[in-house]
Amino acid sequence: MSVLTSAPAPSPPFLHTPYDGSKQPFSVGLEPTTEAQWLEPDTFLVQHLTYKKQLLESRRHKVVQAEPDTEAAQQEIHDLILSHLRVHQPSYATRNGTIVPPGLSAADVQPMPGDPPLVVAARLVQEDLVLMRKGPEGYRLAAACLCFPSSWSLLEKFRKSMHDIHVGVPGFNGTRLGNVVARIFDNLKPTQLVARFNWSIYDDDDLHHPEPKQIDPQLTGDGGASLAGLFIRVERQTLRRLPGSGDILFTIKIHHDPLELLNSHPNGGNWAAGLRQQLLGLDEHQLSYKGLSQHRATLAQALQDLASAPATS
Repeated sequence: MSVLTSAPAPSPPFLHTPYDGSKQPFSVGLEPTTEAQWLEPDTFLVQHLTYKKQLLESRRHKVVQAEPDTEAAQQEIHDLILSHLRVHQPSYATRNGTIVPPGLSAADVQPMPGDPPLVVAARLVQEDLVLMRKGPEGYRLAAACLCFPSSWSLLEKFRKSMHDIHVGVPGFNGTRLGNVVARIFDNLKPTQLVARFNWSIYDDDDLHHPEPKQIDPQLTGDGGASLAGLFIRVERQTLRRLPGSGDILFTIKIHHDPLELLNSHPNGGNWAAGLRQQLLGLDEHQLSYKGLSQHRATLAQALQDLASAPATS
């Protein structure tokens, strides 16, 4: 069994800031995106794919699951991703017919014996890939290569319906939000490509977080609370219907930004103020779900201090 190395470096900071007031937490928040913007390889592509390879070798059963009759849909996802990389990601090379990410060799992304098409494709992109299929109880999680979960377990969610997957998510089941999501899944057309964002706060930069959210930050420092050691974790999720199978492909890309870098960013004060406002707006259930029940007041104070301080360079 391979030994995991240290977690990959965070993505370039603050590419997406859904906590800035432009979006509301625990809402659908879907917006159209384009084929060219569908996937987001960045400067940490090599580190993330290396980490994904290690997880596929050492924790295979925890990060890959698939129903036996999903092979054709998986192949459709594989072909869709390779076509996208050839057309829209010129930094990827083609060597002897094999797509190779920049900074890696063909051997680095070589499939293991028995790799299904979903995993072959997942080895090439930073995104996690989830296949949703409609059944009698609505859409269910029928297959996935999920290496970088944000506090949920693929083993626990595999084959579960949208309703059961979201048990415990504040305001989802039995509310307008759950009904809206169900209609979106039913009405999504193959020509549509949509994206949404989530944010969470963690006290490490590890991408692989299958355990429940519960941070233990050391919020002390000279002159008051400090954000050092905390990361804002942003999930960029996309949805698209596969034209052949009719299933839905759900992608998840993780961005991990050190909160202390807000101190040196020109927009850091505004983003800190926006994050503080969203934090203070969470109700008790939402706060608990994000693992922040014990830390809201201290975090809010630290963000207020940062928002009111001049940016440093």
